[in-house]
Order: sequence, then C-alpha cells, then structure tokens
Amino acid sequence: MSQDSIDVLIVGGGSAGAVLATRLSENSARSVVLLEAGKTPPPYDYPRLISSSDTVGANLDPNFEWGFKTELGGYIDHPINAIRGKILGGSSAVNGAVALRARPEDFKRWNLEGWSYEDMLPFYKKMETRHGTGRDEIHGKTGPFPIVQLTLDDVSTMQKAFIESTNQLGYSIIEDFDDVNAHGVGPYAMNVVNGVRVNTGIAYLTESVRARQNLTIRHDMLVDKVLFDGKKAIGVQLANGEQIFAGEVILCAGTYGSAAILLRSGVGPKADAERLNIPVVADLPVGKHLIDHPFYYNAYAAKPELIGLQSPAIGAKLWTHSNSANNGELDIHITATHLFPHELSPTKVGFVLAVALTRPESIGRVWIESTDPKVAPKINLNFLALEQDRQRLLDGIKLARKIAQQAPLSDLIHSELAPVSDDDEVILASARATLDTYHHPCSSAPMGLTSDPKAVVDLQGRVHGLIGLRVVDASIFPDVPSVATNPTVIATAEHIAQRHFN
Repeated sequence: MSQDSIDVLIVGGGSAGAVLATRLSENSARSVVLLEAGKTPPPYDYPRLISSSDTVGANLDPNFEWGFKTELGGYIDHPINAIRGKILGGSSAVNGAVALRARPEDFKRWNLEGWSYEDMLPFYKKMETRHGTGRDEIHGKTGPFPIVQLTLDDVSTMQKAFIESTNQLGYSIIEDFDDVNAHGVGPYAMNVVNGVRVNTGIAYLTESVRARQNLTIRHDMLVDKVLFDGKKAIGVQLANGEQIFAGEVILCAGTYGSAAILLRSGVGPKADAERLNIPVVADLPVGKHLIDHPFYYNAYAAKPELIGLQSPAIGAKLWTHSNSANNGELDIHITATHLFPHELSPTKVGFVLAVALTRPESIGRVWIESTDPKVAPKINLNFLALEQDRQRLLDGIKLARKIAQQAPLSDLIHSELAPVSDDDEVILASARATLDTYHHPCSSAPMGLTSDPKAVVDLQGRVHGLIGLRVVDASIFPDVPSVATNPTVIATAEHIAQRHFN
C-alpha cells in the first residue's frame, strides 16, 4: 500500500486501535494502516505470558510492557509501576480481564451529548458475545468480544468464602454487575475463555480481518510525532525518521502514549512546548487532567491446608460506597485476588483483598521532558492528594478488614499482613507506603466543548482547532469511570467508528 493511498492511519493497536482498524477496514474502499509499537503475533499464537489470564502485567517483561513508572512527589512518596501493554491488543493483553461496563451515573457526570448510557448501550451490546447470566435486553450475543459471567462454581475457595462472608454482612449477591443494581458482591464477568485472556488483537483482528487487502498492520513501529501542514495533520514520523502520510491520523496509543505523541507534536501547553523548543501547533491542556484509581492491598497469610486452588487469580468483588459518597455513587471496589507474592507470607501462601477508590477527586498529570520518543513520559498520579480521597479509601480498607474477620473467610486466614492495625493513622500510613494503581489511567486528552478549559478533543475525538487528527482511547474520557475501563474503551471505539465514519 503506497503512502499516498492511505486514508486512515491508526497509531496503536490496543483496545481502541484494534477495534477501529477492524471496523474502518470493513469499507473495502477505505485504506487503513495500523501501526503497533510492539509485536503482532497471530491471533492463535500469543505467548503464554500474554494469553494466560492468571498472569497480569506480563510479569513486567519489557518485550510486552512499556516499563513506565510514576514520579515521586505528592502524598504518595514512592514510584508505582504504571503498567501498559506493548503488543497487538495493548493493555487488553496484559490486564486483569475484568469485563464490566461504566455505570449510567458515570455518563451522567460526563454530561456530553451523544455520550449517555443509553447512547452507549448499543455499542456495549455490539462488542460482546455474552456467556452466562445476563438479560438479553442489555447484553449482546453476536459481538467479537467474548464475556463470560463467572458463577460461584467458577471462583476459587477463597473467593467463594469472600462472597459468602460479605453476604453475611448484609450485602446482596449480584449476578450481573452490568444490570440496574450493582451494589453488592459476586463473581466477575471476564473476557476469559478456557483460561485465555481474549484481547482485542485476538477478538477483533482475526485471521480474516488481517487478510483484508485494504488493511496493513505494521509492528515495531514507535511513533515520534504527528506531521502537520499548518493546522492539518498529514501523517506521522517514526522514531527511526521514517515518515508515513495519510488523509487522517487517529491516535490510539493510550492515556500515556497518545499524550506523549501529542506533546512531541506541539499539541499541548504552549509553555511546555516552548521549553523544549517544540513548534506550537495547538495550545491545549494535554496531560493536565490525568486521573486513575488508587489501589491498596489488604494482605493476608493463608492456611495452606485450606486455601485450595488459586485460580482464577481474579474472580470476585464487592462494589459499594464509602461513607461520604454522593447519592447513587458506588466509589469502592474490594476485589478478592490471589495476585500476591507468596514468599512474603509466613505460611508461604497468601491472598489480597484489594481496595480501590473508583471515584477519586485528586488529579495528576503526564508530561514530557525530552523530545526523544524512546524516553518515557513523566507521570504523576497524585494519588490521595485530597483529604476526601484518603478518607474514602480508608472506609474501604476498614470494610475489607471487617469482611476478613467474618466466617467463612476468616477460617482460611492465618494472620493479617497489612495494615495489621485498627488505628486510622497507621492504616493510612500503610496505604501511603504501599499504594498501587488499579491501572485505569484516563483523561489526559479529555472530550468536551471548546468552552471547556479542560477539553482537548471534541465529541467525535477530533483535536480542537486541528484538521485530520483524532484521539480515540481512554485519554479522551472526561474523567475515570467507576470500574475497569477496557470495555468502555472498546465501546467508545465502536461508537466513533459507526457514528462518525459510516
């Protein structure tokens, strides 16, 4: 495919990019090129490190994971691994494979025309083939992305005990967290089939899709910047200097990757660009509204003779609210997981009740200090900077500990490993010292009207003030949804592909 024949150039083959490449190339008259920075294995031959749903983050293997770390500064004074996938399928290839939708309340907060829950429901349905419980009115049966609703028979001994203990404390059993009532405890819905994490490189970019004459997928393509003719995007320049031209460029490189490309291209805060001697193309607040879910590990040593099999690694959660949540808001997740370094347990086996604050108010940022595309962007998640975030996470940690003290889960526990205290200040000190991320970064290039000072793109993903350049990934979310982001990123790409390209 010659460069002058490329209609759409997509940068990044992750949760959004794989969807857009598939949908946009359905029109045989439209030429599409997908550039992926990582490898592009066949859909049936992903490495075990990637395909196994019990391995998360590719075990930080640099062949498949970018290796980003957060900066020191703010309330949290230690670096955090900001895990992002580097392979066709992107972070959907290394995530926890949780497949839940954003809540109607999340879209109400966005308050954007065309982006209500009712607007998004057709695209959530279009993307999925639902297996297990769930009403046909809200779930799809013929989409490319398989979603399996786990049952009590599918989860581990520990996870089943977690569900039963939580239920004993008065929380309802939830069979489908995507339905009207999500306040309660139950097994997850997962994009896992027979132990395989079905990422978008598998689900969407099938063998037949990859064989299309009008679709080209190139691997090991590290993009430096977008090329412009005035205010019109005309292509991209790779890290090796190669230039590729196209009628339209769509950045799908993720919350960190898309922001870094924009910033290197002169699309971002004017003062930052000038400091790095980057010609300013558009003075926009790229990277200024980064937001993610803080994640704390309430850890336990388990009784080896009772813990049982430790698969699935992730299987059940409580979705509830803190003491100060807004009406109808579910801002706390507690996930029962076997993702634990077992050598840290005196019994050589343990588990975690992982507590996430899913409606944080503290805002971070992402920026660059080098124009070299091989240099990682700077990331400050600014977790728990605001007192209300600390208090709400504390509510969640205290609830997790209460669940662990309730039978039958308490019967499996040898001892608590963290925070090992009932004192609020000690618990917060433990959180400060060990806090992690839920790995749901969003909003580095938020959608919004031109009158919104935070907005970088319009409601179709087009960068404000520019022609021929869109961003379509989690970076355009106005804020972070109260749940894992992967299905909403996929549905967003489906939404933009259908409504704004057909």
